Amino acid sequence: MPIELTTEYGKVYVTNEVIATLAGSAALECYGLVGMATRKQLKDGIAELLGRDNLTRGVEVRRQDDRVEIDLYIIVSYGTKISVVAGNVQTKVKYILNEVVGLHVDEVNIFVQGVRVAK
Repeated sequence: MPIELTTEYGKVYVTNEVIATLAGSAALECYGLVGMATRKQLKDGIAELLGRDNLTRGVEVRRQDDRVEIDLYIIVSYGTKISVVAGNVQTKVKYILNEVVGLHVDEVNIFVQGVRVAK
C-alpha cells in the first residue's frame, strides 16, 4: 500500500519500492560503503554484494501507523570506522527522503553484513 502525501496541489502516492530505491541510491553515495547486501541469511558466512540494479533487495521499508522505518543492509569498506559510515548513511538517507519525497522518516536502521576491500 503506497504512502499518501498531501500537498497544496493534491495527493501524491509513493510506493515502498520507490522509497527503497531512493534510500539505496542515497546510501551508495556515502564514503566507506562498498555496496548493499541481501536481507536474507548469509551464505557460507559471506554476504552477497548487490549490484546497482538490485538496490531494493538491500532495503526494507516498514510502516506502522504514521511511522516510517527503513532497514538498510550494507557492506562497508575495510579500514573505515563502521560507526561513522553507518551514521553518515543514516543522515544521508533521512535527508534525501525528506527533501526529495517530503517524507518524515522516524528510524533508519543499519545492519552491517560484511566488510570488504574497496576496489
